[in-house]
Amino acid sequence: MVFMKKKRTIDGVAKIIASFFRKHRRMPTYSEMETLLGVRSKSVVHFWVQKLLRQGLLDKDEHGFLHPTNRSTALPLLGSIQAGFPSPAEEELCDILSLDEYLVARPEASFLLRVTGDSMIEAGIMEGDLVIVERGRDPNNGDIVLAEVDGEWTMKYFLRKGNKVSLQAANPRYRRIIPQSELRIAGIVTAVIRKYNR
Repeated sequence: MVFMKKKRTIDGVAKIIASFFRKHRRMPTYSEMETLLGVRSKSVVHFWVQKLLRQGLLDKDEHGFLHPTNRSTALPLLGSIQAGFPSPAEEELCDILSLDEYLVARPEASFLLRVTGDSMIEAGIMEGDLVIVERGRDPNNGDIVLAEVDGEWTMKYFLRKGNKVSLQAANPRYRRIIPQSELRIAGIVTAVIRKYNR
């Protein structure tokens, strides 16, 4: 009986390495890559690493350490789906989309928070969701902000009328907040992430 070796593709190798990186939060060593890729030689691993670097699926930092790029963890964008009446759908590869690039415009100024409470449910923000917050921007009227009000942290709509500022929940059970002595805006909510089937 003859066993055929599985032929690796550049995208397949990138996905294997990206999966290891997501699980362990570090790049695999060359020895680990031998096992992951099913090869017996570091020179073969080196060949794949060089190929991934040329394709922009791996990158090196200023110290020469490898790390996956956003392209290597991107997902295929296959088109759009109608949320109203059903219509025939065709699967067509439109693009490759990295969720980091799509959701985060300024990664150096952004961070994640997990939501507790139900004060923003009518804005589509539920308990357990993650929100992406961007620092360093002045809020516009109607932005959802992370704010410290009189020593308490909250996430609410930012409302300005003339020179008066208030914070409004997206749930009628909660009253509008009017700062008494201090209001500090820590950032603006730019995206909400919800995971189903947790």
